Amino acid sequence: MKTKWFKKGGSDLFQKTQRRLTMQYSSLLMLFLVLFIVVVYTLLYVVILRDQHRELEHLTRQETRIISDYLAESARNELQGLDSQELVLAGVDQFFYYVTDANGNFVMGSETMPHMREELFDLVSGWMPERNQIREETFKVTFDERRIGGREIDEAPKSDTVRLMIDGNPVFYNDQFVGMIYIGKDISFAYQLFQWLLIVLVSLTVLFAGVAIFMSYMMSKKAMGPISTAFHRQKEFVGDASHELRTPLSVMLSSIDAMEMTDGVEEDPFAQKLLRNMKSEVKRMTGLVSDLLVLARADSGSVERTLENIDVRAEAANVIESLTPHAESNGVSLYLDATEDLLVTGDRARLKQLMYILLDNAVKYSPDGGRVEMRLSKSDRHWTVSVSDEGIGIDPADQSRIFDRFFRSDKSRTRTVGGHGLGLSIAKWIAGIHGGTITVESELGKGSTFIVQIPNEQVVST
Repeated sequence: MKTKWFKKGGSDLFQKTQRRLTMQYSSLLMLFLVLFIVVVYTLLYVVILRDQHRELEHLTRQETRIISDYLAESARNELQGLDSQELVLAGVDQFFYYVTDANGNFVMGSETMPHMREELFDLVSGWMPERNQIREETFKVTFDERRIGGREIDEAPKSDTVRLMIDGNPVFYNDQFVGMIYIGKDISFAYQLFQWLLIVLVSLTVLFAGVAIFMSYMMSKKAMGPISTAFHRQKEFVGDASHELRTPLSVMLSSIDAMEMTDGVEEDPFAQKLLRNMKSEVKRMTGLVSDLLVLARADSGSVERTLENIDVRAEAANVIESLTPHAESNGVSLYLDATEDLLVTGDRARLKQLMYILLDNAVKYSPDGGRVEMRLSKSDRHWTVSVSDEGIGIDPADQSRIFDRFFRSDKSRTRTVGGHGLGLSIAKWIAGIHGGTITVESELGKGSTFIVQIPNEQVVST
């Protein structure tokens, strides 16, 4: 037999709560940050593109006015032959401009990359834009296409992908439509700016995500401080009160036993009834105090645990034998299904308490004539104890909460069969200190099965 200390890594309840608060705080901060970034990016996107639209519209109107003024000065009513005149149509970032006559025929034009005139002219050929209608086009430019006659084109865009914003405006002479002017503006730089801006904003988001998590952790830690202090004081009170109540309850139980043996009590049915009721209530209170003391020790952060090799089948048989009178008084039969020898490593007292809780719980909620069966098995990695009953079952909505302290699924029935909603919490704790798990499978009206799986290898932290 060897005694060791099982030390828990802090309060699981407060750690989970603090992690949850940290995630909530950081998620809220990140949500505001992401919304801010989306708003800023969208505003910059809209403002920059709208500014490019205005510049292109202004450039188109300006060059349309130049052509119209020239037609008025030269008294020409058509655009044919305009290419032989000395007209200067150029603007900043103007990738191309084309002038067509009323029939859509090419009259004059210029582009940054002359070898692509056919592809560029196809973009605008036959297009009659509506008022304030501006198109955006994207096309690829290869490196070979940037060299004309063996020389590098200095005006060629610095990217293989060119983004164009295209505008068109009709040309009139004496209120007569004589042709169209199309202008394409290179806005590749704007989209490159958007890409770099997006990279910067994403990098800032990652950076501030770490800051947000740290701030959230500090905020949650500060928020949990008063709650943690109050909880520890309450825990100390429950532990001290439970410990102090055990002595007077033991004295009361001994006094009742002594009173039952006094002369005259056996002949007085009323006195016997009073003593039986008192004894039952004292035992019930003793059980409650014992459960509270166990949970108080569990909450303390360190629990003494005695690890030894035990035959769990023999211990289960002893538990069933001790519970048989109680089960028979409720009309319930107990059965054990296990191999002959089932050696495991664990805390003998705690594991017996675990089995007792599961069997007692099954007996309480089994009908008259019901059957409760405990099964024991072992695999390479873990050993399993399961307790099945034919009772009322557990509502699916309550199955996730039945291991919570003081939770009772059927409060009206619990008042009849007794209990305080602590047994399953203790069972879960016992399974937990052994590195195991406890689950439930239940169906209303057909019964429940509680399954405990505990690893064969027991690791003890000191």
